[in-house]
Order: sequence, then C-alpha cells, then structure tokens
Amino acid sequence: MSLADLMGLVLAFIARLITGAQGHWKGSPPKAEQRIYFANHQSHLDWVLIWAALPRELRARTRPIAARDYWTSSPFKQWLTTAVFNAVYVQRTRTDEQDPLEPLAEALRSGDSLVLFPEGTRSHRGEPQAFKSGLYHLAEQFPGVQLIPAWIDNVQRVMPKGEVVPVPILCTVTFGAPLAPLPGEAKRDFLVRARDAVLALRPVTT
Repeated sequence: MSLADLMGLVLAFIARLITGAQGHWKGSPPKAEQRIYFANHQSHLDWVLIWAALPRELRARTRPIAARDYWTSSPFKQWLTTAVFNAVYVQRTRTDEQDPLEPLAEALRSGDSLVLFPEGTRSHRGEPQAFKSGLYHLAEQFPGVQLIPAWIDNVQRVMPKGEVVPVPILCTVTFGAPLAPLPGEAKRDFLVRARDAVLALRPVTT
C-alpha cells in the first residue's frame, strides 16, 4: 500500500470519527457507475465528507474539484489533493480564452466521476444559492453520466468560523435519484430543477 493510499484511509477514518460521515442512498444505490455528484456547499469540508461517505471502491474513481490557487499553495496541500484525492484543479481567475469546464470534461472523458458544487461558492444561509450553468453544460456534453443530487447536513457546525479544531458533530450525506435534462428543457429550468432536487433531500426537522 502506498503512502497516498494509507493517508486516504486515515483521512476517511478521521472524517468518520469526527462527523460520522453517514451516507444515505435514496433512489441511487452506491454502484460503480460514472457519476457527477452535485450538492449544497457550506464548508471547506464538504467534498471530504462526500468522499468519506462513499464506499472505498467508489472513492478511487471519484474526484473532487479543487481551486488551484488555494490547494497548490503549499507542497503538502498539493500532494494531498493530487496523490490522495486525485482532485481536478480549476482556476478561480481565468482569461476569456479559457474554458473553465475543460478540466472537468477531461476527467469525465477518462471515465472518472466528479464531486461538484454548482453554487460555485459556499453559502451560509441554509439553502443553496442559485446554481451556475456548469452542471447543465456537463449534462449536455456527457448524457451517459448519471447526475446524482446530494444534501450535506450539519457539516457547517463541524468547523465553526474562526475555529481551528473540528467539533465532533454527526453529519449525513443523502444521495438522491438520478437527474437528467428533459428534451427541450431550458438551461434555467434545468438548474432550478436540479437545485430543487438537492433541497428535497434536506432532512425534515420537527
């Protein structure tokens, strides 16, 4: 076993120890199929939680999206995202000539699955912000890839703002049924429907 594989097991164990990292599958069993998991975005820990909630055999081909400027700012962070998580790097600042979806499309062409946060930035309002168009364009370009909505619950309480030590809080990731663009469906309508699919997975509070 390589050092990267060992680190992956350790990080998955730590994530589950701190958060529980429980995965609930509703309408999309954990199968070795190429997928785009898209979810609400509340914390830097979101993609780690989804990754840890997946069965080990799915983690190997499921790649998170990582901001290149942040995750390559130190040798350790670059090694972690490259060797352990096999992240897809994207540029947060780019020129007009750059296609921001090309790194994601390249990963999908190679047969990998992705973890995507269509809001593009974290939200602290409880509900997701409007989804950006990337999810729609990837769905159009790769119709054979399943789109799986997911709701991440409680992760924002694990690392409160200003804290450096995670707080043990039970977190869950609920995976929903596959979604696909309807024939002739407008981009805006699809993105609203995709956001609604994520929101529908939110646990009901009593």
